[in-house]
Amino acid sequence: MRCPYCSHMEDRVIDSRPTDEGTTIRRRRECLRCQKRFTTYEKVEYMPLIVIKKDKSRQPYNREKLLNGVLRACEKRPISIHQIEQLIDNVEAKIHNSLQREITSTAIGELVLEELRKLDEVAYVRFASVYRQFKDINTFMAELQKIIDEK
Repeated sequence: MRCPYCSHMEDRVIDSRPTDEGTTIRRRRECLRCQKRFTTYEKVEYMPLIVIKKDKSRQPYNREKLLNGVLRACEKRPISIHQIEQLIDNVEAKIHNSLQREITSTAIGELVLEELRKLDEVAYVRFASVYRQFKDINTFMAELQKIIDEK
């Protein structure tokens, strides 16, 4: 951080606290050369995420859509809403860590499957059957066989 008084590039943080809304962090700094104090505000840069659908259309990422799909797959399973929220958080973290601004719905689906497989095999197969559009019982059985073979 450049000192606004003497342009020196080194300072120390004296105090750091979130603002009222919690969206920014206020830092009180002191220049190591001139000892003058100044305040900076840090804000997380929001990068909108665009989902490329199978038909090549684009739309903004919607957490609620993903949550609803996972909730349907986990219906009547011993999985808490907290576990489902954590699963969605994990998927979103992987997406944001990739630093991509656009992602295919297929890639999101694969990330969800990866997380669901760790959480519950039945929910995994349910989600896979809709996501991968199983056409017949043989496709369904092939997916089940993969799970059995990996055990």
